[in-house]
Amino acid sequence: MPTLSSSLPTPTRVPRVAQVALWATRPFAFLDYCARRHGDAFTMQFPGMPPQVVFSSPAAIRQVFTGDPEVLHAGEGNAFLQPVLGSHSLLLLDRAAHLRQRRLLLPAFHGERMQSYATVMRDVTDAAVDRWALDRPFALAPELQAITLEVIVRTVFGIEQGPRLADFSRLLATFADSGNSPMLFTPPLQIDLGPRSPWGRVARTIREVDDALRAEVARRRAEGTAGRGDVLSMMLEARDEHGDPMTDAELRDELVTLLMAGHETTATSLGWALAEILAHPEVAARIDAELRAVAGDGPLEPAQVAQLPYLDATVREVLRLRPILPVVARVLKAPMEIGGYALPAGVMVMPCIYLTHRRPELYPEPEALRPERFLGARVDPYAWLPFGGGTRRCIGMAFALYEMKVVLATILRRARLSLTRGYVARVARRGITLAPSKGTPVVMHARR
Repeated sequence: MPTLSSSLPTPTRVPRVAQVALWATRPFAFLDYCARRHGDAFTMQFPGMPPQVVFSSPAAIRQVFTGDPEVLHAGEGNAFLQPVLGSHSLLLLDRAAHLRQRRLLLPAFHGERMQSYATVMRDVTDAAVDRWALDRPFALAPELQAITLEVIVRTVFGIEQGPRLADFSRLLATFADSGNSPMLFTPPLQIDLGPRSPWGRVARTIREVDDALRAEVARRRAEGTAGRGDVLSMMLEARDEHGDPMTDAELRDELVTLLMAGHETTATSLGWALAEILAHPEVAARIDAELRAVAGDGPLEPAQVAQLPYLDATVREVLRLRPILPVVARVLKAPMEIGGYALPAGVMVMPCIYLTHRRPELYPEPEALRPERFLGARVDPYAWLPFGGGTRRCIGMAFALYEMKVVLATILRRARLSLTRGYVARVARRGITLAPSKGTPVVMHARR
């Protein structure tokens, strides 16, 4: 059996410092280079970090996603997020603590609850389209970020229109933007040298958000949760198998995680979706025909979202073609065989979303946008990975897919958009996500 030190291919021709630079600036090109040179498995080596073993075959990924969570620690793989998300975040927990927290949070994101959020998603998007200027170029990215942020604030906290919503949203927008700072991923730079220092500003924003979250939790406890359908109320009502609720520290960290994970990521995926749909008129026309057949000239109703198979297939195909995260990570706590390699404890194992989604035996013509791939087809959980997999699959998957369909349907029904002349969407790093370049610039020619 091959071993990591003697047999697992490593991109030795690329110095470690250069690997970091390529990963930061051209991650997909770097992954493509490594895959061409080494195949299904290779090792990246960054200074000061353990070896990062990348796998792209569904068989190896299945081993990772179904492996013993006592051995494969995803929380440790996300440790760089701790300064912002907190140590109790679901993304940073492992083993029994992760399972407990996941069970407490899942009911709020069950697929059957999505219809209760649909009206908010549609109304927020309608209001945004009403504000867009006609016949003038603008970037979709900030508009989509505003939509997804308001959706999160209203569905998670149940805050309706008014000054409180505006003030809370402004604070959270500043906080979310701090998640795109390089300092988030560079511990030596996370030093508070006063309120005007870079990390000092981030730390101050975190404290302000913490104060606002504590105030919202206290307000909800005082008002009561009976009859409310927002996520915060369900979190306050949740009890584990011992009858214990989440602590205030756990509530804070999970709320911050929901805000960060459910806002920026969905907005970025929506930007890619619109960039791809507008670049493919035949796809846009088929979506338009489906929306007209289902909703006619009226607004899209919650129950109608399930009647849009082509839009659903388009969303899934965009997430395949344009993943916003290139990899997911696990830290090995004991030796383990994966993909025919005996890996020692301490290495980081990385199922590669990007390379798996580009395998031609899984997806013929992998660079092409072909929503038909997902029409009536069973999705292989080890070949379609935009939300990770196994017990670490994103609990917000149903929410994100549903929101993408509602927002896209509303925009495409209401606004006649085109990409600005000559624009071709390229990959631009935004924090840990990979977004369309220039914020997806468009022109709105008419409003319906």
